[in-house]
Amino acid sequence: MKLVKLSIICVALAASVTPAVSGKIERACIKSDRPASRSTCSCIQDVADVKLSSSDQTAAAKFFKDPQRAQDTRQSDNRSTEAFWKRYKEFGQLAAKHCS
Repeated sequence: MKLVKLSIICVALAASVTPAVSGKIERACIKSDRPASRSTCSCIQDVADVKLSSSDQTAAAKFFKDPQRAQDTRQSDNRSTEAFWKRYKEFGQLAAKHCS
């Protein structure tokens, strides 16, 4: 029983010392070629969690690896893509304000 409690405490301590990368945007940010600290990527993820749906986050995370995709999305004439771009742009402005 003591061993089980000790194991639970060790897992909890390890989790608090090494924070997990939680979101799609944060993971993409960390893997990106562009320099960004973990705290900046975490902040960007926090803004994404407030401003973007899960599917929007999936689409936006792809921009980190493929910037051309962002350009193609921005230039799209599709109404739903234009609506996404508007949400993404608002997210980007808010992230720039709060995470820089």
